Amino acid sequence: MKKPTKSAAPPEPRAEYDFNRGVRGKYARRYQSGSNVVVLEPDVAKAFPSPERVNRSLRALVNLVELQAK
Repeated sequence: MKKPTKSAAPPEPRAEYDFNRGVRGKYARRYQSGSNVVVLEPDVAKAFPSPERVNRSLRALVNLVELQAK
């Protein structure tokens, strides 16, 4: 039988942190590229089993709107 785990109090934050070995701008390019995360409502997510399906459907909708605008 497993022994129950003791829940220790979270460690206190340090008064100071040493950033001497840090590299300035290491993740700047990745951060700059950003990301567009869209969270679908549950009822909409049921209609799209994969991200590829979402993208394909949105592209079709964009094409349809562009055709209607002409």
